[in-house]
Amino acid sequence: MNLLLVFLGGMLGAPLRYLADKAVQARHDSVFPWGTFGINISGAFVLGALTGAASAHGLPQNATLLLGTGVCGAFTTFSTFGYETVRLLEDGSLAEAGLNALGSLLAGTAAAAAGFALLQLS
Repeated sequence: MNLLLVFLGGMLGAPLRYLADKAVQARHDSVFPWGTFGINISGAFVLGALTGAASAHGLPQNATLLLGTGVCGAFTTFSTFGYETVRLLEDGSLAEAGLNALGSLLAGTAAAAAGFALLQLS
């Protein structure tokens, strides 16, 4: 059952990620990977909120598996983040690569903490 929940969540998260990335990138004429950045930050927020809800309000494990591991796991992507950072470095966009790496780490951690706090305190 657990595997099925993760699978179903992944079936939702992966196309959402693709569509969201295309929608964001279509609006930005920049070498910076705004789509992946926004997706990973929003996914970190949602995963933090799910963790807060599970901790404070007893969110069922099935919901955490479906939404956290499945949807958020397929929606966010470390591999694309890594690839795009290396691509920026290879293209000589050192400032953008640094901003992507450091910004993703800081903003992702802050978003996860904010999501957790929001549901932990409510």
